[in-house]
Amino acid sequence: MNTRERFLETMLNFNTGVPAMKWEFGYWGETINNWYKQGLPKINPPKIPDTYTTISASVYTKSWLSKNIYVNDGELPNGYPVMGGGLYYPTQGFALDSDVREYFNMDKTQMLVDANLFFYPMFEPKTLEETDDMLKYLDIDGVVRVYLKKSSTMASGWEWPLKDRRSWEILKDERVNFKNIKDRLPANWKVLVEEYKNRDYPLGLGGYPLGFFGTLVHLMGYERLFFMYYDDPKLVHDIIDTITNIWIAVFEEILDDVEIDHMQIWEDISFGKGCMLSDEIMREFMLPYYKRMTDFLKGHGVNLIFVDTDGDCIKIIPFFIEAGVTGLFPFEANCGMDIVKVRNEFPNLAMMGGVPKSDLNKGKAHVDKLLTAVEYVLKTGGYIPYADHFIPPDISFADFTYYRSKLNNIIDTVAKETA
Repeated sequence: MNTRERFLETMLNFNTGVPAMKWEFGYWGETINNWYKQGLPKINPPKIPDTYTTISASVYTKSWLSKNIYVNDGELPNGYPVMGGGLYYPTQGFALDSDVREYFNMDKTQMLVDANLFFYPMFEPKTLEETDDMLKYLDIDGVVRVYLKKSSTMASGWEWPLKDRRSWEILKDERVNFKNIKDRLPANWKVLVEEYKNRDYPLGLGGYPLGFFGTLVHLMGYERLFFMYYDDPKLVHDIIDTITNIWIAVFEEILDDVEIDHMQIWEDISFGKGCMLSDEIMREFMLPYYKRMTDFLKGHGVNLIFVDTDGDCIKIIPFFIEAGVTGLFPFEANCGMDIVKVRNEFPNLAMMGGVPKSDLNKGKAHVDKLLTAVEYVLKTGGYIPYADHFIPPDISFADFTYYRSKLNNIIDTVAKETA
């Protein structure tokens, strides 16, 4: 079986007799820089994409490409994310790894259709202020961001385009409308359609920042949204209703031409202590739109629908299941997420991630214990194991090698034993 076929057998059919995907969520730039010095062969190092295609694929790109005195020649910014297959690609100007994948004989990444799901036309990126230490700029999604070059983590929002009803009406008139739905497809759509028909990798829709909470946060910030739920609920409904309808219209165009394997919804609705919203808010402002989307997708043969949320999400899994979601990731262990507990409570939930990334340097015996839980869940099906977010720089290449080699062996052994 190729990567796509194994993905569907694992996630849809819970078939334990085929090897689950050998993926990682990803790696920080500093981690990759370190690993090249520690023994990872540098054959095809990650490259920062230098073109702007859509908000999903290219937001933050201007900051990643800025002149940075803190980055050595041939290295990546320390806080720059590199994709490892377990998180959809393309997204957010991140690079795609090749060398780690080839070294450990891992699988091809899942891909997304890079359609414009937000503002069309996009905003023109513009530098507002820049020094050796900081870049303040207008991004392609209309958000003014500040990028701190030394830490080089993702740029922080400074000012958002969606502030109130007036700003929304302007955006709706100029950039969030149904005037050019087909123009939102990739420029080389006909060529891509032919590639997709013969693909051997999973292909999805959505991705960052498509979410029924996540998109609103992305466009107006947390504080403004939290107040708006109470101060102007009609406006919140209008925003998410309009955007949901545009998403469905774009997806209809895509699904007319291409068979899609899965949907990726980005929420990041949880943190270390649980969900940021009450059940009442989620049911009023998220559930109707989730059901509209998931009913549409399943009616078009897309039966794998994932939510990407960090933090402690155990209490809201029933909500997502009710909403039509079939899987979640990355199950952050340091926030209390236990993959064995999740599997026992939700036996039909597809899962990805769940291996505590920060524990991979705690010795072989500790890693062996972590992978015992992974093996248990693998034997129940519907699970792709990998570290629960980007691998941090304090994990050495030797530590990662022990963990990844053993995990690959467990994946193969479980498949052979249960085939």
